[in-house]
Amino acid sequence: MAPLHPGLPDEIAIWEILIRLDPKALLRCRAVCRDWLRATSTREFLVVHHGRQPTLPLLNGYNGDVDDQTLDIISLDHQTGLVAADQLQSIARLDGMHLLRSCDGLLILCTNNIDDRHYAICNPATRQYAPLRQIDDFEVSGMYLHRSTGEYRLLLYPCPAKVRNAELPHGLHDGCHVFTLGSCEPPRHIGWPEAREVMFEANMLFHGSLLWYMGPENIKKDIIRVFDTTAESFRHMQAPVLPGPGETNLFEMDGMLTMASCNYAAAVIGIWVLQDYENEIWTLKCQIRLPAEVPKFDGDWDVLVTCSDEAVLVLVAFGYKILQIDIDGKLVATFHGRLSHEPLRLKQSLVLHTFFPALEGYVVNDLPFM
Repeated sequence: MAPLHPGLPDEIAIWEILIRLDPKALLRCRAVCRDWLRATSTREFLVVHHGRQPTLPLLNGYNGDVDDQTLDIISLDHQTGLVAADQLQSIARLDGMHLLRSCDGLLILCTNNIDDRHYAICNPATRQYAPLRQIDDFEVSGMYLHRSTGEYRLLLYPCPAKVRNAELPHGLHDGCHVFTLGSCEPPRHIGWPEAREVMFEANMLFHGSLLWYMGPENIKKDIIRVFDTTAESFRHMQAPVLPGPGETNLFEMDGMLTMASCNYAAAVIGIWVLQDYENEIWTLKCQIRLPAEVPKFDGDWDVLVTCSDEAVLVLVAFGYKILQIDIDGKLVATFHGRLSHEPLRLKQSLVLHTFFPALEGYVVNDLPFM
């Protein structure tokens, strides 16, 4: 068999060159010949390729109508670390839906009409899309990979209005449910009705657990709720004690759980790192003072701090303008758009999941993709 590239061993061509391409470039390379398509389509290659992709923030574009929005990936220039206008990659037109959850390159979408709620799942890289009709009576609290089975699962809670009005369908119980994507079975009840307090808050997946920050405005103390996706049980852990009210988000940096907290009154963002996971010891790593270009807080800010390619990315959004700030508190870039309501991120994946074809209404290269 001829080598993939003359003068290069296949081991180098595949595992040192092709594996480094972003999904869009890799898909173009597949069209070169059948050998390139074969070499880059194995599950082993795709899993490793996914692991090398950066975790990038997601942005809602806006076209003047709440039901006419685009879903954009914010990517960075790897040399300057800046967001540039040409680095905003539109990947889908939401068409009356909004982004709700993300995990491993998969996105959960939800209709904007709260009285007629429907869900869908999609993979922007493979352009696969399918409705999730089995969960219309629920709120989607989180999505995760169940490590022991390899299944993707959703953590659900019945819609509050149905619980409040005793309108739960027959066989549906108050409390948490788990749904396996691609399953013909209805969501499975696992209990924990007291977990209602976290069902509608932003969360992140870290070391096989879903985490929610619950500030003192919710439960009179700073804690992080933890859902163990293997044991299907809840516990709580200590969060850093923050100096004042503001916006917070959790993310991973250098393999450690990290929290960013924006103190509105002081216009300062604090970066906290969980140095000792077992003993729940947090350390204040740094503080970022917001520049004068950021207007005085008026209740309409969104702040996102995350880590991309080992660089800290700080975005402050107000109206339809987003400012990028460096860790020294200097304004480095300005662009238009709107951050998603929760600090969602996308790590693109070309892995083909078997559950997609099992879902009724499954399509490829159709709406909502652009």
